Amino acid sequence: MTPSSTPQPPSAPVPSSGAGRAPVRRLVARGRGEEHRVASPLELFFDLCFVVAVAQAGVQLVHAVAEAHAAEGILNYAMVFFAIWWAWMNFTWFASAYDNDDVPYRLVTLVQIAGVLVLAAGVGRAFEDHDWLLVVLGYVIMRLSMTAQWLRAARTATDAERVTALRYAKGVALCQIGWLGLLVLPEPARPWLFLVMALAELSVPLYAEKGFQTSWHPHHIAERYGLFTIIVLGETILAATVAVKSAADENDALGELLPIAVGGLLIVFSAWWIYFSVPIHGHLRSSKESFLWGYGHYLIFASAAAIGAGLEVAVEETVHKAHISTLAASSAVTLPTALYLISVWALHARHYKVGTAQQTVLPLAALAVVACTFLGHWAVPAAGVVAAVTVAIGVALTARGPGTPHAHTAGQPTQADNSRDAHGS
Repeated sequence: MTPSSTPQPPSAPVPSSGAGRAPVRRLVARGRGEEHRVASPLELFFDLCFVVAVAQAGVQLVHAVAEAHAAEGILNYAMVFFAIWWAWMNFTWFASAYDNDDVPYRLVTLVQIAGVLVLAAGVGRAFEDHDWLLVVLGYVIMRLSMTAQWLRAARTATDAERVTALRYAKGVALCQIGWLGLLVLPEPARPWLFLVMALAELSVPLYAEKGFQTSWHPHHIAERYGLFTIIVLGETILAATVAVKSAADENDALGELLPIAVGGLLIVFSAWWIYFSVPIHGHLRSSKESFLWGYGHYLIFASAAAIGAGLEVAVEETVHKAHISTLAASSAVTLPTALYLISVWALHARHYKVGTAQQTVLPLAALAVVACTFLGHWAVPAAGVVAAVTVAIGVALTARGPGTPHAHTAGQPTQADNSRDAHGS
Protein backbone atom coordinates (compact mmCIF):
# COMPACT_ATOMS: atom_id res chain seq x y z
CA MET A 1 0.00 0.00 0.00
CA THR A 2 1.36 3.36 -0.88
CA PRO A 3 0.79 7.10 -1.13
CA SER A 4 3.11 7.27 -4.10
CA SER A 5 2.06 7.46 -7.71
CA THR A 6 5.11 6.07 -9.50
CA PRO A 7 3.79 3.87 -12.31
CA GLN A 8 4.78 0.25 -12.55
CA PRO A 9 5.64 -1.68 -15.70
CA PRO A 10 3.34 -4.60 -16.36
CA SER A 11 4.60 -8.04 -15.46
CA ALA A 12 3.59 -11.42 -16.75
CA PRO A 13 0.75 -12.94 -14.74
CA VAL A 14 1.53 -15.81 -12.43
CA PRO A 15 0.22 -19.04 -13.98
CA SER A 16 -2.53 -20.91 -12.25
CA SER A 17 -1.81 -23.97 -10.17
CA GLY A 18 -0.99 -27.08 -12.09
CA ALA A 19 1.71 -29.45 -13.26
CA GLY A 20 4.90 -28.26 -14.88
CA ARG A 21 5.70 -25.40 -12.48
CA ALA A 22 8.98 -25.31 -10.58
CA PRO A 23 8.52 -25.46 -6.77
CA VAL A 24 10.81 -22.44 -6.32
CA ARG A 25 10.52 -19.42 -8.62
CA ARG A 26 11.73 -15.84 -8.67
CA LEU A 27 9.55 -13.55 -6.56
CA VAL A 28 8.91 -10.71 -8.99
CA ALA A 29 6.29 -8.00 -9.12
CA ARG A 30 3.02 -8.79 -10.81
CA GLY A 31 1.37 -6.40 -13.25
CA ARG A 32 -1.37 -4.01 -12.20
CA GLY A 33 -3.03 -4.63 -15.55
CA GLU A 34 -3.51 -8.38 -15.07
CA GLU A 35 -6.93 -9.57 -16.18
CA HIS A 36 -9.12 -11.87 -14.11
CA ARG A 37 -7.04 -11.36 -10.96
CA VAL A 38 -8.87 -12.99 -8.06
CA ALA A 39 -8.13 -14.10 -4.53
CA SER A 40 -6.21 -17.36 -4.29
CA PRO A 41 -7.20 -20.38 -2.15
CA LEU A 42 -4.24 -19.59 0.12
CA GLU A 43 -5.54 -16.06 0.66
CA LEU A 44 -9.00 -17.36 1.50
CA PHE A 45 -7.49 -19.81 4.00
CA PHE A 46 -5.42 -16.95 5.41
CA ASP A 47 -8.54 -14.85 5.99
CA LEU A 48 -10.43 -17.70 7.62
CA CYS A 49 -7.66 -18.31 10.12
CA PHE A 50 -7.38 -14.62 10.93
CA VAL A 51 -11.05 -14.50 11.81
CA VAL A 52 -10.32 -16.99 14.60
CA ALA A 53 -8.38 -14.20 16.30
CA VAL A 54 -11.15 -11.71 15.54
CA ALA A 55 -13.64 -14.05 17.20
CA GLN A 56 -11.48 -14.37 20.31
CA ALA A 57 -11.17 -10.60 20.59
CA GLY A 58 -14.95 -10.30 20.27
CA VAL A 59 -15.56 -12.89 23.00
CA GLN A 60 -13.32 -11.04 25.41
CA LEU A 61 -14.95 -7.72 24.56
CA VAL A 62 -18.32 -9.23 25.43
CA HIS A 63 -17.06 -10.39 28.82
CA ALA A 64 -15.50 -7.03 29.61
CA VAL A 65 -18.58 -4.99 28.67
CA ALA A 66 -20.99 -7.41 30.39
CA GLU A 67 -18.94 -7.15 33.60
CA ALA A 68 -19.10 -3.32 33.49
CA HIS A 69 -15.45 -2.94 32.43
CA ALA A 70 -16.26 -1.36 29.08
CA ALA A 71 -13.44 1.21 28.99
CA GLU A 72 -10.73 -1.34 29.71
CA GLY A 73 -12.31 -3.87 27.37
CA ILE A 74 -12.54 -1.42 24.48
CA LEU A 75 -8.91 -0.39 24.95
CA ASN A 76 -7.71 -4.00 24.95
CA TYR A 77 -9.93 -4.77 21.98
CA ALA A 78 -8.50 -1.85 20.02
CA MET A 79 -4.94 -3.03 20.72
CA VAL A 80 -5.56 -6.67 19.84
CA PHE A 81 -7.58 -5.81 16.77
CA PHE A 82 -4.83 -3.53 15.52
CA ALA A 83 -2.37 -6.42 15.64
CA ILE A 84 -4.76 -8.67 13.70
CA TRP A 85 -5.76 -6.04 11.15
CA TRP A 86 -2.31 -4.66 10.48
CA ALA A 87 -0.72 -8.07 9.93
CA TRP A 88 -3.62 -9.05 7.65
CA MET A 89 -3.45 -5.82 5.70
CA ASN A 90 0.31 -5.91 5.14
CA PHE A 91 0.11 -9.45 3.78
CA THR A 92 -2.83 -8.53 1.56
CA TRP A 93 -1.06 -5.63 -0.18
CA PHE A 94 2.20 -7.56 -0.47
CA ALA A 95 0.41 -10.55 -1.97
CA SER A 96 -1.39 -8.31 -4.44
CA ALA A 97 1.99 -7.15 -5.74
CA TYR A 98 4.23 -10.22 -5.38
CA ASP A 99 2.29 -13.47 -4.95
CA ASN A 100 4.03 -16.13 -7.06
CA ASP A 101 2.41 -19.06 -5.24
CA ASP A 102 5.56 -21.17 -5.10
CA VAL A 103 6.56 -23.44 -2.23
CA PRO A 104 8.61 -20.90 -0.19
CA TYR A 105 5.87 -18.30 -0.55
CA ARG A 106 3.25 -20.76 0.67
CA LEU A 107 5.39 -21.94 3.60
CA VAL A 108 6.11 -18.42 4.83
CA THR A 109 2.40 -17.58 4.55
CA LEU A 110 1.53 -20.65 6.61
CA VAL A 111 3.99 -19.45 9.25
CA GLN A 112 2.06 -16.18 9.35
CA ILE A 113 -1.14 -18.15 9.87
CA ALA A 114 0.52 -20.01 12.74
CA GLY A 115 1.43 -16.63 14.20
CA VAL A 116 -2.13 -15.37 14.24
CA LEU A 117 -3.27 -18.60 15.90
CA VAL A 118 -0.66 -18.06 18.63
CA LEU A 119 -1.98 -14.51 18.99
CA ALA A 120 -5.56 -15.81 19.22
CA ALA A 121 -4.55 -18.23 21.98
CA GLY A 122 -3.26 -15.32 24.05
CA VAL A 123 -6.20 -12.93 23.69
CA GLY A 124 -7.95 -14.20 26.81
CA ARG A 125 -4.83 -13.82 28.96
CA ALA A 126 -4.27 -10.30 27.61
CA PHE A 127 -7.79 -9.20 28.54
CA GLU A 128 -8.12 -10.98 31.87
CA ASP A 129 -4.58 -11.11 33.28
CA HIS A 130 -2.85 -8.32 31.30
CA ASP A 131 -0.42 -10.97 30.08
CA TRP A 132 0.58 -9.99 26.54
CA LEU A 133 3.24 -12.67 26.00
CA LEU A 134 1.34 -14.84 23.49
CA VAL A 135 -0.20 -11.85 21.71
CA VAL A 136 3.21 -10.23 21.22
CA LEU A 137 4.81 -13.57 20.28
CA GLY A 138 2.14 -14.28 17.68
CA TYR A 139 2.41 -10.78 16.25
CA VAL A 140 6.20 -10.94 16.04
CA ILE A 141 5.98 -14.31 14.25
CA MET A 142 3.65 -12.79 11.65
CA ARG A 143 5.72 -9.67 11.17
CA LEU A 144 9.09 -11.38 10.93
CA SER A 145 7.57 -13.72 8.34
CA MET A 146 6.53 -10.63 6.43
CA THR A 147 10.09 -9.35 6.72
CA ALA A 148 11.30 -12.59 5.13
CA GLN A 149 8.91 -12.06 2.23
CA TRP A 150 10.22 -8.55 1.61
CA LEU A 151 13.84 -9.73 1.78
CA ARG A 152 13.04 -12.38 -0.79
CA ALA A 153 11.42 -9.78 -3.05
CA ALA A 154 14.50 -7.59 -2.65
CA ARG A 155 16.76 -10.37 -3.94
CA THR A 156 15.21 -10.25 -7.39
CA ALA A 157 14.31 -6.57 -7.51
CA THR A 158 16.55 -3.83 -8.86
CA ASP A 159 17.00 -0.09 -8.41
CA ALA A 160 14.14 1.74 -6.69
CA GLU A 161 12.04 -1.38 -6.28
CA ARG A 162 14.85 -3.07 -4.35
CA VAL A 163 15.23 -0.02 -2.13
CA THR A 164 11.53 -0.14 -1.33
CA ALA A 165 11.61 -3.85 -0.48
CA LEU A 166 14.61 -3.38 1.82
CA ARG A 167 12.98 -0.40 3.51
CA TYR A 168 9.93 -2.53 4.22
CA ALA A 169 12.06 -5.34 5.63
CA LYS A 170 14.07 -3.03 7.88
CA GLY A 171 11.09 -1.02 9.04
CA VAL A 172 8.96 -4.03 9.91
CA ALA A 173 11.83 -5.78 11.72
CA LEU A 174 12.77 -2.72 13.77
CA CYS A 175 9.19 -2.18 14.91
CA GLN A 176 9.13 -5.61 16.51
CA ILE A 177 11.78 -4.52 19.00
CA GLY A 178 9.47 -1.79 20.24
CA TRP A 179 6.54 -4.15 20.71
CA LEU A 180 8.56 -6.15 23.24
CA GLY A 181 7.99 -3.25 25.62
CA LEU A 182 4.47 -4.57 26.20
CA LEU A 183 6.10 -7.45 28.09
CA VAL A 184 8.20 -5.35 30.47
CA LEU A 185 6.54 -1.98 30.93
CA PRO A 186 4.04 -1.41 33.79
CA GLU A 187 0.38 -1.63 32.87
CA PRO A 188 -0.34 2.16 32.85
CA ALA A 189 2.44 2.75 30.30
CA ARG A 190 1.35 0.08 27.82
CA PRO A 191 -1.42 2.05 26.07
CA TRP A 192 1.08 4.86 25.40
CA LEU A 193 3.61 2.40 24.02
CA PHE A 194 0.88 0.93 21.85
CA LEU A 195 0.06 4.37 20.45
CA VAL A 196 3.71 5.09 19.64
CA MET A 197 4.32 1.69 18.06
CA ALA A 198 1.07 1.78 16.08
CA LEU A 199 2.12 5.10 14.57
CA ALA A 200 5.55 3.64 13.82
CA GLU A 201 4.01 0.64 12.05
CA LEU A 202 1.66 2.87 10.06
CA SER A 203 4.63 4.97 8.98
CA VAL A 204 6.59 2.08 7.46
CA PRO A 205 4.69 2.07 4.12
CA LEU A 206 4.98 5.87 3.94
CA TYR A 207 8.73 5.60 4.31
CA ALA A 208 9.24 2.46 2.24
CA GLU A 209 7.28 3.52 -0.82
CA LYS A 210 8.47 7.09 -0.99
CA GLY A 211 9.17 7.57 -4.67
CA PHE A 212 8.21 4.03 -5.71
CA GLN A 213 4.84 2.33 -5.83
CA THR A 214 4.46 -1.43 -5.46
CA SER A 215 2.30 -2.96 -8.17
CA TRP A 216 -0.79 -3.87 -6.19
CA HIS A 217 -3.89 -4.69 -8.25
CA PRO A 218 -7.01 -2.51 -7.68
CA HIS A 219 -9.56 -5.24 -8.46
CA HIS A 220 -7.68 -7.75 -6.35
CA ILE A 221 -7.34 -5.40 -3.37
CA ALA A 222 -11.03 -4.47 -3.50
CA GLU A 223 -11.97 -8.14 -3.60
CA ARG A 224 -9.64 -9.03 -0.71
CA TYR A 225 -11.09 -6.32 1.52
CA GLY A 226 -14.60 -7.28 0.52
CA LEU A 227 -14.01 -10.94 1.31
CA PHE A 228 -12.62 -10.13 4.74
CA THR A 229 -15.63 -7.90 5.40
CA ILE A 230 -17.92 -10.80 4.51
CA ILE A 231 -16.04 -13.16 6.83
CA VAL A 232 -16.15 -10.68 9.72
CA LEU A 233 -19.89 -10.13 9.20
CA GLY A 234 -20.34 -13.90 9.09
CA GLU A 235 -18.55 -14.20 12.42
CA THR A 236 -20.87 -11.51 13.77
CA ILE A 237 -23.93 -13.52 12.74
CA LEU A 238 -22.45 -16.71 14.20
CA ALA A 239 -21.65 -15.10 17.54
CA ALA A 240 -25.10 -13.53 17.83
CA THR A 241 -26.85 -16.76 16.83
CA VAL A 242 -24.96 -18.81 19.40
CA ALA A 243 -25.72 -16.22 22.08
CA VAL A 244 -29.45 -16.22 21.30
CA LYS A 245 -29.59 -20.03 21.20
CA SER A 246 -27.75 -20.43 24.50
CA ALA A 247 -29.87 -17.81 26.24
CA ALA A 248 -33.11 -19.29 24.90
CA ASP A 249 -32.11 -22.81 25.97
CA GLU A 250 -31.01 -21.77 29.46
CA ASN A 251 -33.60 -19.13 30.27
CA ASP A 252 -36.66 -19.94 28.14
CA ALA A 253 -36.79 -16.31 27.03
CA LEU A 254 -37.37 -16.66 23.32
CA GLY A 255 -40.02 -13.95 23.31
CA GLU A 256 -37.62 -11.38 24.75
CA LEU A 257 -34.74 -12.50 22.53
CA LEU A 258 -36.58 -12.62 19.22
CA PRO A 259 -36.63 -8.81 18.71
CA ILE A 260 -32.86 -8.70 19.32
CA ALA A 261 -32.30 -11.53 16.85
CA VAL A 262 -34.42 -9.85 14.17
CA GLY A 263 -32.84 -6.45 14.76
CA GLY A 264 -29.34 -7.91 14.68
CA LEU A 265 -30.07 -9.75 11.46
CA LEU A 266 -31.36 -6.59 9.81
CA ILE A 267 -28.25 -4.70 10.92
CA VAL A 268 -25.85 -7.31 9.51
CA PHE A 269 -27.79 -7.74 6.27
CA SER A 270 -27.84 -3.98 5.80
CA ALA A 271 -24.14 -3.72 6.64
CA TRP A 272 -23.37 -6.19 3.86
CA TRP A 273 -25.62 -4.40 1.36
CA ILE A 274 -24.22 -0.96 2.11
CA TYR A 275 -20.59 -2.05 1.85
CA PHE A 276 -21.02 -3.75 -1.52
CA SER A 277 -23.23 -1.10 -3.09
CA VAL A 278 -20.36 0.55 -5.00
CA PRO A 279 -17.55 -0.77 -7.26
CA ILE A 280 -14.74 0.66 -5.16
CA HIS A 281 -11.86 -0.64 -7.30
CA GLY A 282 -12.30 2.33 -9.66
CA HIS A 283 -11.61 4.72 -6.80
CA LEU A 284 -8.48 2.76 -5.82
CA ARG A 285 -6.72 3.84 -8.97
CA SER A 286 -5.88 7.01 -7.06
CA SER A 287 -2.83 6.19 -4.94
CA LYS A 288 -3.54 8.80 -2.27
CA GLU A 289 -7.13 7.65 -1.88
CA SER A 290 -6.15 3.99 -1.80
CA PHE A 291 -3.75 4.74 1.03
CA LEU A 292 -6.46 6.38 3.14
CA TRP A 293 -8.99 3.72 2.12
CA GLY A 294 -6.77 0.86 3.25
CA TYR A 295 -5.93 2.38 6.62
CA GLY A 296 -9.51 3.46 7.21
CA HIS A 297 -10.71 -0.11 7.08
CA TYR A 298 -9.47 -0.56 10.62
CA LEU A 299 -12.68 1.21 11.67
CA ILE A 300 -14.87 -0.81 9.30
CA PHE A 301 -13.49 -4.19 10.33
CA ALA A 302 -13.33 -3.38 14.04
CA SER A 303 -16.86 -1.95 14.16
CA ALA A 304 -18.30 -4.84 12.13
CA ALA A 305 -16.80 -7.34 14.56
CA ALA A 306 -17.90 -5.24 17.54
CA ILE A 307 -21.53 -5.36 16.35
CA GLY A 308 -21.51 -9.10 17.00
CA ALA A 309 -20.03 -8.58 20.45
CA GLY A 310 -22.66 -5.93 21.15
CA LEU A 311 -25.48 -8.28 20.16
CA GLU A 312 -24.11 -10.86 22.59
CA VAL A 313 -24.04 -8.23 25.35
CA ALA A 314 -27.65 -7.24 24.56
CA VAL A 315 -28.70 -10.88 24.80
CA GLU A 316 -26.93 -11.34 28.15
CA GLU A 317 -28.51 -8.18 29.55
CA THR A 318 -31.96 -9.31 28.43
CA VAL A 319 -31.66 -12.58 30.37
CA HIS A 320 -30.08 -10.73 33.35
CA LYS A 321 -26.62 -12.26 33.00
CA ALA A 322 -24.85 -8.96 32.35
CA HIS A 323 -24.06 -6.52 35.18
CA ILE A 324 -24.89 -3.41 33.18
CA SER A 325 -27.90 -1.25 32.42
CA THR A 326 -30.16 -1.63 29.42
CA LEU A 327 -28.82 1.68 28.10
CA ALA A 328 -25.24 0.38 28.24
CA ALA A 329 -26.22 -2.89 26.55
CA SER A 330 -28.08 -1.03 23.81
CA SER A 331 -25.13 1.25 23.16
CA ALA A 332 -22.92 -1.84 22.70
CA VAL A 333 -24.92 -2.47 19.50
CA THR A 334 -25.90 0.99 18.31
CA LEU A 335 -22.53 2.73 18.66
CA PRO A 336 -20.49 0.23 16.59
CA THR A 337 -23.33 0.13 14.05
CA ALA A 338 -23.24 3.92 13.73
CA LEU A 339 -19.44 3.85 13.46
CA TYR A 340 -19.69 1.25 10.70
CA LEU A 341 -22.20 3.35 8.73
CA ILE A 342 -20.19 6.55 8.96
CA SER A 343 -16.93 4.74 8.12
CA VAL A 344 -18.39 3.10 5.03
CA TRP A 345 -19.78 6.46 3.96
CA ALA A 346 -16.41 8.15 4.42
CA LEU A 347 -14.45 5.46 2.57
CA HIS A 348 -16.95 4.29 -0.06
CA ALA A 349 -20.23 6.03 -0.59
CA ARG A 350 -19.28 9.70 -0.57
CA HIS A 351 -17.12 9.19 -3.67
CA TYR A 352 -20.05 7.79 -5.64
CA LYS A 353 -23.08 9.79 -4.56
CA VAL A 354 -24.45 12.81 -6.39
CA GLY A 355 -26.46 15.50 -4.65
CA THR A 356 -27.23 16.31 -1.04
CA ALA A 357 -29.92 13.66 -0.66
CA GLN A 358 -27.66 10.76 -1.64
CA GLN A 359 -24.71 12.11 0.32
CA THR A 360 -26.61 12.51 3.59
CA VAL A 361 -28.35 9.11 3.75
CA LEU A 362 -25.63 7.27 5.68
CA PRO A 363 -24.60 10.12 8.03
CA LEU A 364 -28.25 10.70 8.99
CA ALA A 365 -28.77 6.96 9.40
CA ALA A 366 -25.79 6.84 11.78
CA LEU A 367 -27.36 9.60 13.89
CA ALA A 368 -30.71 7.80 13.89
CA VAL A 369 -29.07 4.57 15.04
CA VAL A 370 -27.41 6.42 17.92
CA ALA A 371 -30.80 7.86 18.87
CA CYS A 372 -32.18 4.31 19.05
CA THR A 373 -29.90 3.72 22.04
CA PHE A 374 -32.46 5.38 24.32
CA LEU A 375 -35.37 3.11 23.37
CA GLY A 376 -34.70 0.54 26.06
CA HIS A 377 -35.19 -3.09 25.06
CA TRP A 378 -36.43 -1.95 21.66
CA ALA A 379 -33.13 -0.29 20.80
CA VAL A 380 -31.70 -3.18 18.78
CA PRO A 381 -34.81 -3.91 16.69
CA ALA A 382 -35.26 -0.18 16.10
CA ALA A 383 -31.64 0.11 14.93
CA GLY A 384 -32.25 -2.83 12.61
CA VAL A 385 -35.27 -1.10 11.10
CA VAL A 386 -33.27 2.10 10.63
CA ALA A 387 -30.54 0.16 8.85
CA ALA A 388 -33.02 -1.60 6.57
CA VAL A 389 -34.83 1.66 5.77
CA THR A 390 -31.45 3.21 4.98
CA VAL A 391 -30.84 0.56 2.35
CA ALA A 392 -34.31 1.06 0.88
CA ILE A 393 -33.88 4.84 0.69
CA GLY A 394 -30.46 4.45 -0.87
CA VAL A 395 -31.77 2.11 -3.55
CA ALA A 396 -34.66 4.45 -4.31
CA LEU A 397 -32.45 7.54 -4.56
CA THR A 398 -29.94 5.78 -6.77
CA ALA A 399 -32.69 4.57 -9.10
CA ARG A 400 -34.26 8.03 -9.37
CA GLY A 401 -31.16 10.19 -9.31
CA PRO A 402 -28.52 11.03 -11.93
CA GLY A 403 -25.56 8.82 -12.70
CA THR A 404 -22.23 9.00 -10.92
CA PRO A 405 -19.79 10.25 -13.53
CA HIS A 406 -16.94 10.66 -11.05
CA ALA A 407 -17.18 7.13 -9.70
CA HIS A 408 -14.21 6.01 -11.79
CA THR A 409 -11.70 8.80 -11.64
CA ALA A 410 -9.01 6.82 -13.44
CA GLY A 411 -10.92 4.35 -15.56
CA GLN A 412 -14.18 3.76 -17.34
CA PRO A 413 -16.90 1.81 -15.51
CA THR A 414 -17.52 -1.71 -16.64
CA GLN A 415 -20.87 -3.30 -17.27
CA ALA A 416 -20.56 -5.16 -13.97
CA ASP A 417 -19.82 -1.87 -12.18
CA ASN A 418 -22.93 -0.25 -13.62
CA SER A 419 -25.02 -3.24 -12.60
CA ARG A 420 -23.80 -3.01 -9.01
CA ASP A 421 -24.26 0.74 -8.91
CA ALA A 422 -27.96 0.23 -9.58
CA HIS A 423 -28.23 -1.44 -6.17
CA GLY A 424 -26.45 1.28 -4.19
CA SER A 425 -27.42 2.69 -0.83
